[in-house]
Amino acid sequence: MFERFTQDARAVVQGAVGHVERSGAQSVDAEHLLLAVLDREASRASFALASLGLAGGRKESVREAVVEARRHAGLSRADADALAGLGIDVSEIVARVEEVHGVGAMSGDRKDKGWWTGRRTFSRAAKSILEQSLRTAVSRGDRHIGDEHLLLALTLRPGVAAEVLADHGVTYESLIRVLYGGGEAKAG
Repeated sequence: MFERFTQDARAVVQGAVGHVERSGAQSVDAEHLLLAVLDREASRASFALASLGLAGGRKESVREAVVEARRHAGLSRADADALAGLGIDVSEIVARVEEVHGVGAMSGDRKDKGWWTGRRTFSRAAKSILEQSLRTAVSRGDRHIGDEHLLLALTLRPGVAAEVLADHGVTYESLIRVLYGGGEAKAG
């Protein structure tokens, strides 16, 4: 599948691996792919994000939201709400764990980064996004998978990445309109 990736899409995957290495996480996850997409400049995904008002400080707001979600063991707001319905206060659990083990203890990131050698593995969520990017490209009639397909896939898979993007006005539908015209009349 990677042979179908454009240079920009490959850079996203490599960037995600870089985020994992810097954080000490055990595997590449959807959030790492999102952070790597945010790092891109002069690509179709960066154009789409800028067109939707996600540039500069707003990109930083997305990064902060991802970091905060990772502090909560990668639970989305929907996950936390479901647990709250069962009487489980995720914020209280995080506070107690961090009191004992330090801030970020539930993120899955390791502080002793020297233990890992070899290739980084991809979580089930990250693999799902890579597969969805292929399906998205094929469904659009595109022969290659670009970083825009990775971004579209991030909006389709439920979880932290899609939730954070939606909170910042980036949804699958809005991306389709920006990238492919989506059929809506444009002002001007």
